[in-house]
Amino acid sequence: MKNIFLRVLLFGLITQAAVADNWPRFRGSNGSGVSEGMTIPTEWSEADFRWKIDLPGVGHGSPVVWGERVFLLAASEPPPRPKKKKGKKKKALAVVKKKVAAVKPQNWLPMCVSSKDGSILWKQEIIVEDAKYKGHRFNSPASTTPAVDDKRVVFTWGTPEKLTMAAFSHDGKKLWQSDLGPVSGGHGFAASPILLADLVVLNNDQEKGGGNLIALDANTGQVKWTVERRSQRLSYSVPCVMESEGRKLLVFVNWQHGFTVVDAKDGRVVAEKSVFNTDVNERAISSPVVYKDLIIGTCGFTANPKHCVAMRLKGDQLEEVWRIERNVPHIPSLIVVGDLAYLWDDAGIVTCVKAATGEQLWKARVPGVEGSCFGSPVSDGKSIFSADESGNINVIAVADKLKHLATNRLDELCRTTPAIADGAMFVRTYKKLIAVEGK
Repeated sequence: MKNIFLRVLLFGLITQAAVADNWPRFRGSNGSGVSEGMTIPTEWSEADFRWKIDLPGVGHGSPVVWGERVFLLAASEPPPRPKKKKGKKKKALAVVKKKVAAVKPQNWLPMCVSSKDGSILWKQEIIVEDAKYKGHRFNSPASTTPAVDDKRVVFTWGTPEKLTMAAFSHDGKKLWQSDLGPVSGGHGFAASPILLADLVVLNNDQEKGGGNLIALDANTGQVKWTVERRSQRLSYSVPCVMESEGRKLLVFVNWQHGFTVVDAKDGRVVAEKSVFNTDVNERAISSPVVYKDLIIGTCGFTANPKHCVAMRLKGDQLEEVWRIERNVPHIPSLIVVGDLAYLWDDAGIVTCVKAATGEQLWKARVPGVEGSCFGSPVSDGKSIFSADESGNINVIAVADKLKHLATNRLDELCRTTPAIADGAMFVRTYKKLIAVEGK
């Protein structure tokens, strides 16, 4: 009996370790950005790279990892943007229209890469003849991160005409593809799905009071439930999951709605509280994280105020616990490591606070940051890694004061978030995928 118990216990520990070693969605397990199963070197030399590959398309979406497979979305290069020239608008527009007419149809490339050697195991080319990518100059046709579990991988991409969600087996067989309607929003689509049991969940907040929160059957692609929204701005915030009274609850962040808690089973709104400034334009881009019984999320817009708010669910009511409104990240998501929360803002200024109370421990600018930080920080439990758009992976220590460890230069445009799994860190730049060997 004792031997049987030990075998069962060992099997459970091995199974848990295997699950923990995956990176199944944007920022890994429940969007935390933390994986403590290995140590990633802080300062990189060529010997630290497991491999580097050129991708067959471009994009800013992050990779996900399951076992020895890395999944990501790429796309063909978008058409050139119009160049505005004073007094020569008509001529410039005619030149641009001629160039755009010669551009090949937009295509998307869901793909799978071996985590061991970087070989492309499969890719699917989905060509849309009449698709016209339209979005912010910092966006791309492939800015979304897929979601993966042991059965399938799910991708999303969108144009003004159509939001597409498609599922594939790990071996690249298309399982289903769903058309979820048009996308309203001049910045372009960039909302990433999550998988929760047999549901695919997507924050589909759009412009002008449109959009919804939506869940599809992960086996068929059929819509299971939707939650109508009064959103005024396109959102990119990816939901997180919390448990309360035996329920699996989804938490969404949005400028107008604030925090919305939804029962994953049927889409019922359990609680909602507006906590952001609805009088000025804001947008929820970064994704919320769970710390014990708190959900911490941010919202803001460029030069407008930005807010980081910690909420607690009590029964079916949300209550605000703490709030920060200086040097709050607009695009990067915050990260909690241990009991400390790190707010790494777009300019590379980090504010470290106690996650339970919001009490500030330190604030400092990270040396080596060049340009804006569009990606979100991730951690191996000892160090925090964050990419800037110049292609520098900036590293600081998990500590109660700023300790800059390294600036690793990749010399590639990078507006994405790394993944940590299968003994490595995977960094996606605009045109490459790079694996850094862990220890």
